[in-house]
Amino acid sequence: MEDYLFHGNLVSSSRILYTASKFAKSSLIHLQEVGTLKAKAPHTSSRDGLSSYLFFIIESGKGELKYGGKTYNLQTGDCVFIDCMLPYSHTTSKDLWKLKWLHFQGTNMDSIYQKYIERGGMCTFHPDNLSHYIDIVDDIYDIASSDVHVKDMKIYEKLTNLLSLLLEESWNPDISNDIPSSKKKNLGEIRAFLENHYTEKITLDMLSKKFFINKFYMTRIFKEQYGTTITAYILELRITRAKHFLRFSDMPIDEISRLVGIDDANYFSRIFKKIEGISPASYRKDWAKSL
Repeated sequence: MEDYLFHGNLVSSSRILYTASKFAKSSLIHLQEVGTLKAKAPHTSSRDGLSSYLFFIIESGKGELKYGGKTYNLQTGDCVFIDCMLPYSHTTSKDLWKLKWLHFQGTNMDSIYQKYIERGGMCTFHPDNLSHYIDIVDDIYDIASSDVHVKDMKIYEKLTNLLSLLLEESWNPDISNDIPSSKKKNLGEIRAFLENHYTEKITLDMLSKKFFINKFYMTRIFKEQYGTTITAYILELRITRAKHFLRFSDMPIDEISRLVGIDDANYFSRIFKKIEGISPASYRKDWAKSL
């Protein structure tokens, strides 16, 4: 790790060039660089082919980003999240900006970023609560510059917090012009209905009629919004409830199966093992050993 203070004609910056451990590079999402920058004159920075993901915050000022063949205007409170393998450039305007930024990478970052894009994530966005993002970047800077033990793990924790926020932020139903507001409301109502009635027999046709929404349209949009199918979501609710009964009761497994809405105990056991990797009986035995 090296900490640089730089005062030039174009920018004044404080940055940490971070060298993650071999373990972090092979197993974790790891930091490459973190810093702050205050522009002293209008200028443009350009890069491409960099094996890194860049997140930055415009704390003050204005500018623009060129990325993916498009130009985006940026202002105070905006955030940027991009794949640096693609060509990009960012330019401060005469209203000189101040930035906080992170470069990071990881063996699974390509799939995480793809999920971000699939959920409607934008390369630029304006969060309702910018302070959450600022706090994470500041925390990472402080950890990277400290002598704390297991530094890479602590940075990894903060980076995963950042990615969780980004994935939450990435669902953008308002930019999906083909989703009427009434349908957006229906999806929330459908999810709430599932959470309260998952032990009952639920079919897509029944949901379609109950909420006055096309069955095929409903299944497509539900998966886009919540990242899973309706059938899989019902099953997740049932297995989660079954795990509670297995841990905190002595009810027979076939009774638990019925209570969570699965009449066939053998089918319940097969599905439980497929999802959890062990049988219901083994799950109960393993968790009986722990507090």
